Amino acid sequence: MSAEENKALFRRAYEELWNRGNLSVADELIAPDFLNHAASPGSNRGPESMRGSVAWARNAFPDLHFEIEGLVAEGDMVAGRLTVSGTHRGSLMGEPPTGRSVRNNHMHFVRFRDGKAVEHWGVREDLGMMRQLGLVVVPGPRLLGRMLVRQAKKLRSRLPMGR
Repeated sequence: MSAEENKALFRRAYEELWNRGNLSVADELIAPDFLNHAASPGSNRGPESMRGSVAWARNAFPDLHFEIEGLVAEGDMVAGRLTVSGTHRGSLMGEPPTGRSVRNNHMHFVRFRDGKAVEHWGVREDLGMMRQLGLVVVPGPRLLGRMLVRQAKKLRSRLPMGR
């Protein structure tokens, strides 16, 4: 398949599978030997793994939407720069819904063979998403400075005298 045909498959996967939640297209778009390098072992192979990932994400974010900002294709590989957005209305890794909206950048790389995805790599901004949801607090410069000074004092107290 040409690079342009692979880009069209990439677009279709994100539009139909992820944005619309149409799980029935997974068998058309995902090869039986598909390997998702961004998913946990045991849940990263074949069309069923993709159906599970989509269902899990759309349960947490029912209005989940991927906007494709740019695609580059070479040979059998497509690289996509995407913006993902959604509202946290379902359980996410055991955390109850916050009702907050998120918007983050992603990079996804998909290798195609015979008109189906066979491998996927993803680079996501998960910490940024967790911060937007209020589930993770990252210390600001003042707090971080105090924490470092406190840690340095602890370490200094462990040094032998005369050093």
